[in-house]
Amino acid sequence: MKKKFKQIQQFWQKPQTKQAWQELKQIAKSDPVKFPWWLATTFSTASSFVDHPILGNSHLNDMGLHELRVKQGFQLANARREKLAQFLSRDEVAQYQQNGFILKENFLPEAEFQTLKTELTETPLPTRETLQGDTVTRRMALDFRTLPDLPNTQKLIDSRHWQNLINYVGSFKLQPLYYVQVIISQVRKSRPDPQTALHSDTFHPSMKAWLFFTDVAEDEGPFVYVAGSHILNDRRLAWERERALNIQDSDRMSQRGSFRIKESELADLGYGAPKKFAVKANTLVIADTYGFHARGLSARPSMRIELWAFARRNPFLPWAGFDPTRLPLVKSRLIPALWWGMDMMEEKGIRKNPWRDVGLKRATDPAEITSK
Repeated sequence: MKKKFKQIQQFWQKPQTKQAWQELKQIAKSDPVKFPWWLATTFSTASSFVDHPILGNSHLNDMGLHELRVKQGFQLANARREKLAQFLSRDEVAQYQQNGFILKENFLPEAEFQTLKTELTETPLPTRETLQGDTVTRRMALDFRTLPDLPNTQKLIDSRHWQNLINYVGSFKLQPLYYVQVIISQVRKSRPDPQTALHSDTFHPSMKAWLFFTDVAEDEGPFVYVAGSHILNDRRLAWERERALNIQDSDRMSQRGSFRIKESELADLGYGAPKKFAVKANTLVIADTYGFHARGLSARPSMRIELWAFARRNPFLPWAGFDPTRLPLVKSRLIPALWWGMDMMEEKGIRKNPWRDVGLKRATDPAEITSK
């Protein structure tokens, strides 16, 4: 006990500890009301360097705060995946570990796929659209209002194999948000969509999935991924540190926690060249979006339609299960709650909601929002 007490005493006497304490006291003085929230969310999914004074504090990051969050998030995800690997084949696990994604061509039997495609592309669904650069992204909610009328969709997302793939890449037994997503390219003359820049979504492993309903050519906005960039090596960790320390000089998306990277920088981090996913319809891709990825440029006006899933959970949890959002009365209400919350934030003047309500739409309808 005396030895433990002495270790604690020595820790608090360290100059770095005293400096960190001083920084936290200054942040607390700047806004005593918000400080408890900032402190509580330091080890959460929070990632914005500009909206979170603790995460954006240069002194704390110089002492290793951002590196600690990245390293712990990566290590805990690996530990959770070890527990979930038993539910996949060896080939599926090996494909993920090597690349950072699982790709499965002809994922569904052809007749089953065509039935699912018809169901999701011809049914009018509650829809939101956002315009970024020259591209509209449309998301159509699959929730408690729509899934009762979509039996083939419900069957797929409830299937054991589908869920096991999602869970393994996401490193949790989790509840994704499900949408029909439509990417409509070149709706106006403008700068390229910012999603065409190579980026990591956030500082920790997270999951996105695409079941493509249309063939996607290399020059029609394909998904792009840097194989192996989901792996945190020493060079990547040093790069993360450098980006965090110089965040004030970065672009807006990087400042909010989604680091952008140039293709010419990849080799310095030990990664290869980006791969374009020119795929046939009925191809499933599930990727860890800590790995660098992008939406490829489109050479012409095009429309990409997919069943899209997204999931992200607190990376500092050691367990893989116990996700309250999987509860029956909760899981199908996540999207309406998310959209309502974003609308309320705009109504209260806190933040503009980029996702505009365009009513009921079919997936193949032309874009509603083509200008800002």
